[in-house]
Amino acid sequence: MESGSKPLAFSWTICLLGVFMLWTGKKTFARTAQDGLLSNGDFEASPELSFLNGTVIVGETALPSWKVQGTVEYIRSGQAQGPMVLVVPQGKHAARLGNNAEISQGIELDRGSIYSLTFSAARTCGQLETLNISVSPAAAASIDLQTLYNSEGWDAYAWGFIAITDRSELSFLNPELEQDSTCGPLIDNVAIKKISLPDQSDDNLVINGDFEEGPFMFPNSSVGVLLPPNLDYETSPLPGWIVESSKAVRYIDSNHFSVPEGKRAIQLLSGNQGSISQIIKTATSKTYRLIFSLGDAGDECHPPLAVVAFAGDQSQVANYSSVMSDPFHVFNLSFMANSENTKISFHSLYYNTKDNSSLCGPVIDQIKVTDLAELSRGYVFQFPLRLAYGANLLVLAFLQFFL
Repeated sequence: MESGSKPLAFSWTICLLGVFMLWTGKKTFARTAQDGLLSNGDFEASPELSFLNGTVIVGETALPSWKVQGTVEYIRSGQAQGPMVLVVPQGKHAARLGNNAEISQGIELDRGSIYSLTFSAARTCGQLETLNISVSPAAAASIDLQTLYNSEGWDAYAWGFIAITDRSELSFLNPELEQDSTCGPLIDNVAIKKISLPDQSDDNLVINGDFEEGPFMFPNSSVGVLLPPNLDYETSPLPGWIVESSKAVRYIDSNHFSVPEGKRAIQLLSGNQGSISQIIKTATSKTYRLIFSLGDAGDECHPPLAVVAFAGDQSQVANYSSVMSDPFHVFNLSFMANSENTKISFHSLYYNTKDNSSLCGPVIDQIKVTDLAELSRGYVFQFPLRLAYGANLLVLAFLQFFL
């Protein structure tokens, strides 16, 4: 009997081990970064008073969920530095990075996935303020904070990366060295989103032409999200597109701006300094048609509003007129492909601003490229059906009139 009970005990051990492995596996998956704020990403969980020397955080782990290196200040909304009031983007608190100061946080990721970080940043007293972002061990970028795109005193930015490990270290570093060691950018509202690459449809060669897939947007923020210059399609926070100019473009939502269709669109800023582009697959010597919607964001942007659209070696200037009844106009441009890859791109024709000097510009959306030959064949096929449908309507109207 004793020898017969050992296999039973052994099987129970294996069963319990399996349950434990499943539980820990689910637990690990649950810790993977979810769309939205990172842990204490809004910095509203404050350090204990014993770890604050005035506003300077003392201790590497004093700021909840973050590691601190160098002079990092815990700033409250409305706090003044001399005659200057420090701007906290949202909520009541933010972190300010002094000379060569850094904050970091460990994040769990799905290896091989594309992620986008959204964060808010505000300049303070530095003359040349930039922000270095990295997700160790491979991804890094430098964001220029010199240009203030709106009158709120801060902007929201997005940056994309590919997760090459399951666990990474996200860090924000101020690389500048100012005379005042506390000078540096304010950081707030750090969020993450896993990016999905939309499928290419049969009737549109453009990927994500409606811009519905993009970085995380805070529902209570009315400034949109800036997409800084980025030449890497694989890590773009706006799938399918890159920002290949010297200035950013603005990703906007229908809750706070006028959008042609759906919930998202792109606002082009800074004239030809802010442009987006995509490389599409084409067949040499075939003729295609580029179609796009153009309009006003409804943000009191001073006219005129116009974009320059490029497709291969063809270009077109599209002007938006607010006197027309439609809030958005549809334009098209025919072009012949000279290779298997054709570039399409858009930039604003003018450098537009609002009364408060905030940068603004035209809105583009619903971008499509169709094969003209396929389009013609589809129309030829549908024409007899439409003719028959129209004839049936006439017959029905005749019968209703005389019977």
